[in-house]
Amino acid sequence: MQIKAVHHIAIIASDYMQYLRFYTEILNLKIISEHYRDSRQSYKTDLALPDGTYVVELFSFPSPPQRVSHPEACELRHLAFAVADIDKAIAEVTAKGVECEPVRIDEYTGRKFTFLQDPDKLPIELYGVQ
Repeated sequence: MQIKAVHHIAIIASDYMQYLRFYTEILNLKIISEHYRDSRQSYKTDLALPDGTYVVELFSFPSPPQRVSHPEACELRHLAFAVADIDKAIAEVTAKGVECEPVRIDEYTGRKFTFLQDPDKLPIELYGVQ
């Protein structure tokens, strides 16, 4: 087997509209397709990075169970997005009312990064690549 890339990350939202707003208005992902599935009473929406790369599959389900999620908890640790300018990215999301942790420096690469949280407190990392 030769893995070529990460195809997508699937997220189940506790509040679909709040999540959709967060990922489209705060993180600037674009809706590729959005489908309501009557049989499941749920949405399935595909979101892409601004360059069109498909990245997040957003689901809603009636009454999904809660999951504990902190950066150091078992299961998904965090979702990370590469950004060209970390300071600009932080300014953009904080201007939209989202708090970011203080900037840290990756001890191995010397790059800046920070964490914020999505509506269900899933840790989102913004990682400076320049």
